[in-house]
Amino acid sequence: MSIRDKASKINFGMLPGVAAPETTDKVETRPKTAPGFLMAHAVNQKSDLLRENETLKEQVQDLSAAASRVKELQEEAKVWENAKVTRLIDTALIVRSRWANRDPKHFETVQFQQLKLEIENSGGNVVPIKVRPVADGKYEIVYGHRRHEACRQLGLEVLALVDNLDDVGLFVEMERENRNRDDLSPWEKGVWYQSILKRGLFPSHRKLADAIGLDQSTVSRAITIAELPQQVVDAFASPLDLQYRWTAPLLNAWTTDKSGLLQRAEELKLKNPRPNAAAVFSFLASPQAPKQDSHKKEVFVGGQKIASLQIDKNGGGSLSFSKGVLSEARVQKLLKFLEDIAK
Repeated sequence: MSIRDKASKINFGMLPGVAAPETTDKVETRPKTAPGFLMAHAVNQKSDLLRENETLKEQVQDLSAAASRVKELQEEAKVWENAKVTRLIDTALIVRSRWANRDPKHFETVQFQQLKLEIENSGGNVVPIKVRPVADGKYEIVYGHRRHEACRQLGLEVLALVDNLDDVGLFVEMERENRNRDDLSPWEKGVWYQSILKRGLFPSHRKLADAIGLDQSTVSRAITIAELPQQVVDAFASPLDLQYRWTAPLLNAWTTDKSGLLQRAEELKLKNPRPNAAAVFSFLASPQAPKQDSHKKEVFVGGQKIASLQIDKNGGGSLSFSKGVLSEARVQKLLKFLEDIAK
C-alpha cells in the first residue's frame, strides 16, 4: 500500500491534541497530508517549548534579581548590626551615675556655660549622651553628665544612646570618653579611682590601670592627690585647681608641720577673694616664720654690748651678759639689785 493510501485511512481526530474537524464554512487550513500534519504538529510543539523556555528564563531572572536584593539587604544589615538607636529622653528619667567622675563644680565653670549656650542655640545636644536602663523605667548616665545637666537646665529632652552595660563596661566607657574630651582634673581622677577601688570594682591599682590602658604609676599618682587632707583641699577656691606636682610638698607639710599647715589653710579660707591656686599652694607648702611674742633689749657701755634682756608677752624674761662682764663682786651687786626689784 502506498503512503497516500495509508494516509487516507488515518483518523486525525483521534490523535492526541488534535481537535475534531469543525463543520463550518471556513476555508480548510489543516494539513491534508500526514507528513504535513506531522510537520505542523512538530512546529506547534516547538513553539510551546520556546514559550515555556522563555517563561523559565523570566523566572530565573526574577530569582536572580531576588537573590541579588537579598545579598544587598544582608550587606546592609551587617553595616547596622552593631548600631545603637538614639532617642530623645526626658532628663527627669535620667539619674546621675553612682560611678560619676565629674565634680558638680564643673557646672559652675565658663566651659560649661559655653556648652550650655551651644546646646541652646542648636535646640538640643547634637552629640548624644550614653545611658543604660535601670529600675523603674529610668536610665543611668554612662557618660555625658554635663550635656545632660545643660539640657536639664534648659528644659530640653536629651538625645541619648541606650545600651546595656555592666559596671565594668560602664567604668571603661566613661573613662575613655572623658579622656577623649574635656579631661578630668587630677583631683577628680584620684577621687574617682579611689572610689572605684573602695567599691571593689577592681582588686588593685594594676587591674584598674590595665582596664583603662594607663600606667599603674599614673593611677597611683592620681589616688595620692585624692588622699590630701580635706582641710588642705578646702583651702583652694576649687579642688579642680590641684596639680600632681603639688602633692608631695603638701603631704610633706602635713607630716612635718601639721598644726602650722592647718592654721595656714584656715587663714586662706577667710580670704575674699581667694588667691589663685599657685599662690595658695606656695603659702600652704612653705613653713612660716613664727610670730614674735617677745621683744629684746640690749645694754651697751662704751659702744660695747654687755647684756641682753629678752621679755615675753607674759612679763617674763631672761637676762644674759657678754663674756667677762660678770665678776664675783658684780654678781653680788646684781643679786642684791634683783632682790630689791622683786620686793
